[in-house]
This record gives sequence, structure tokens and C-alpha cells, in this order.
Amino acid sequence: MGGLAATAAWRDFHVEFPEVNVTRAAGPLPARDDFAIPAGQTYLNSAFIHPVPVAAAEAVRRYLDTRTFREPRIRSGDSLAAEVKGEFAQLINARPTEIGLVQSTSAGENLVVNGLGVPGGAGNVVTDALHFDGSLVLYGELAKRGLDLRIVRPRAWRIEMDDLARAVDRRTRLVALSLVSWYNGFQHDLKAVCDLAHAQGAYVYADVVQAAGNTPIDVRASGVDFLACSTFKWLMGDFGLGFLFVREELLDTVFHRSQIGYGEADTEMHYLPSDPPAATPVTWTLHGDAAGHVEVGTYAQGAVNALAVSLPYLRRLGVENIQAYRQPLLRRLHDELPRLGFTPITPPETPSALVAFTMAGAEQRFAERLKAANVAVSLYGDRIRIAPSLFNDMRDIETLLGALS
Repeated sequence: MGGLAATAAWRDFHVEFPEVNVTRAAGPLPARDDFAIPAGQTYLNSAFIHPVPVAAAEAVRRYLDTRTFREPRIRSGDSLAAEVKGEFAQLINARPTEIGLVQSTSAGENLVVNGLGVPGGAGNVVTDALHFDGSLVLYGELAKRGLDLRIVRPRAWRIEMDDLARAVDRRTRLVALSLVSWYNGFQHDLKAVCDLAHAQGAYVYADVVQAAGNTPIDVRASGVDFLACSTFKWLMGDFGLGFLFVREELLDTVFHRSQIGYGEADTEMHYLPSDPPAATPVTWTLHGDAAGHVEVGTYAQGAVNALAVSLPYLRRLGVENIQAYRQPLLRRLHDELPRLGFTPITPPETPSALVAFTMAGAEQRFAERLKAANVAVSLYGDRIRIAPSLFNDMRDIETLLGALS
């Protein structure tokens, strides 16, 4: 077997068996029966970790059976990953060639920063204080090394476009933000941000981990240059796998490889007498798509198997339907929590999937009460964050309100 074929066989070894479809038909919302959340548990914390649908978990279990060699592999890892990238591309109106697999959202953002040559380069980076805290650490460390970093502060818990416009200039290399803030759910007008940045010659990166799967995203309509997300939140996958979108025309012209590995190349070996002769042991051709710029090596195949079920499930339900379904639940929280003494820090017009409020000593006051009521939300000191999903209904909201009353 020649070098290229041997490499492909080693990476993609599988036994072909008839494909089994574990995806159940998506029904009306709430989709409580599609999840294994125990009766009596009120889970309103999907912005932290989203439950995996039962059908997706079953796909992972079957994959693990192949890893113990109890069962033969049904699909090749690479062909299934290509299918999953195509599903995610549909979700955000991208081309499959613009999608690469990464370890996490933060890994994707680091690839963008390094691929643009931001560390040690000229120009500035603009971000805002509602961006992910790990991202602020990234840019803060680069600022210690000389990066001109500009952080826009919120007013009334919003990032105002006028404030952003004052920070962006002709020397801005990158505008980096979270489409939906993990902290309070504030949602940017992504097209407006991209129009502003592009007018000054800057590029835009969006962390969409709190938006992908629950909020419509259109990379063509917005004009965003880069975006990334992990899959263990609203995409209903698992830890250790995420997506990075790179606008196709930026590949190699603006966005360059900052790390190299076998996953980015087709290789041919030149060891055996039967191999084609060459001056080096290995010759290769780098892939020109987004995957060929970021997929250095192996990826979390258990998570890929989960996504092969959860992404089609989301597509059939419709992200727009999911967004419309949850809005009355969020409106109820906006209306009632202030009456219980909580101060809202999520702008009321924000359409995102999470809301946040503050009260002095909230965690200390309510943690045990919520635990006793079997209600899961995020409590951080004085802040409470609530994130209903497609399996929740108004009864869950009333259970939470009762526990907080």
C-alpha cells in the first residue's frame, strides 16, 4: 500500500456496517421527553452546561462500545466529523470549508489572535468588559508584552456602539467580543459591530458559545470574520470539542497557520522500496480550507458522535423556534425577580437565552434554599444567572420563583 493510502487507512480505520439513525423526530416544545432530566429536578442552568439529548448520549455509548471492541465501528471518524462540520455550517450559514474543529472556544480565539499575528505586531485590539473573562486574561497578558489594548466598559449593562466607535481606529487590528455575554446575557448587534470595524480596516472575532444553538446566527448577513464556540453548552455536545469559523477569503491572505500538524496535510511516505522516491522521508500537501489551518491532530470523537445527533436535532426544531419559545419564560423572570428584591443586570430588550440579577449575598442567602427545592441555576456571590432551554416550561419558572420568594 502506498504512503498516502497507508496514512489515510491508519487515521480512518473502520469497518463498514449499515448506518443506524439514533435521532428521534423532533416534536413540539417543550421537548422534555428528549432529555433524561429526573422528575422533580428543575434545571435552569443550560448556560453553564447543557444536558445532552438521550439520543445523542446513546450515540456516544455506541461509539464507546467500538472503543472497547465490543462492537465494530459504524462510521469513520473523519467522515462523521465532516458531516458534523457541515451541520454546524448550515446552522450559521457558512460553507463547510470555513469550519475547523478546535478544542474549545478559547482555543479558537487563541488561533485567531496568533493567526493574525497580533502578538508582537503593530496596531491595537479592542474588546469590551462583558467579553469572556478568560479572553480578557488573554488580551491582558498580551498587553503586558506591549499590545495596545482598549477595553470598552458597559453603561447600564450594555456596550454602546458610540463607545465602541471611539475605541476603534485605523490602527485597530481586531475587535473581539462575545456575541452574547456569559456574564449578563447582553447581546451585540453583530452586523453593526462588523460594519464599524470593517470601515476602519479591522477584523471581528465573536465568541458565540452562549448563542450558537439558541440564537440565530448568519455569518453572511453579519459579515463576521471569525467566530468560535465549544459544543458542551447549547449545541448539546460535550467537552473537548468546538468549532472555529474563518471567512474563506481570509485564509492565507490574512489568517495564517500558527501551528502545524499532520491533521492539516495529506502526506506520502518514502521509506520502502515500493514507495515513490523522494529526497525526504515524507512529502505533503497542506489543506487550504479552515480545517487545514487549525486541525493539528486528533479530536474528541465521542463529542463528534454526540453532535452527529444533536445538530440535526437542533436543525429540525429550528433555532428561531427555540428562541421564540423561551421569550415568555424570560419575560416572566424580568417581571417578577425585581419584585422579590433582585436588581436586573440584563437589558430588558436583550433576546438572548440567559438573564442575570444581583442581590447582596445572593449565593449565601439562596444556595441551600434552591438545593432543597432541587432547582439548578448559577449563583456567583451577589449574582444569579438563569438560563432556560427547550425542555423548560413556565412551571419551572414558577418553581424557581417559589424557591426565591
